Amino acid sequence: MERSVAITGTRSIGDAPVDELAEAFEAYLRPFSELKSHFYVGGASGVDTAALQWLATNSAAELTVVVPCRIVDQPTGSADVIERLRGEDRLSEVVEMGATLLGKAAYHARNRWMVDHSALVIGFPRGDESVGGGTWYTLNYAAEQGKARLVVPL
Repeated sequence: MERSVAITGTRSIGDAPVDELAEAFEAYLRPFSELKSHFYVGGASGVDTAALQWLATNSAAELTVVVPCRIVDQPTGSADVIERLRGEDRLSEVVEMGATLLGKAAYHARNRWMVDHSALVIGFPRGDESVGGGTWYTLNYAAEQGKARLVVPL
């Protein structure tokens, strides 16, 4: 049985040390990545890109990147990581949702798409992030859909 997992998290990881993120991913992504798993990850900066790189390096899980518009519209560093992993045949799929305007509505549509394709959502909100942020929006949408959620504050 394949496990499908959506990853959501803050774009503002700020001064969170790389080793702190790696420890969080090791503790909370590793158990799911060792099973036959498929992860859906957004293409934004912050947790999205960090989790994508960690999963690509530390697991054999299938990886799908979902962006609200096109890859070229993503932050440069994130777009570079996506293209590199695509070139290495490490990505199962890249979903470009084609939004014409990049904003809250486009990110919410992307996040709903990822939740709709997943059985579990793992969220990495910043400790002081408002409940009105995108990570909490996604976790709350998952709750409304009756999906399992794991919250890992950073």
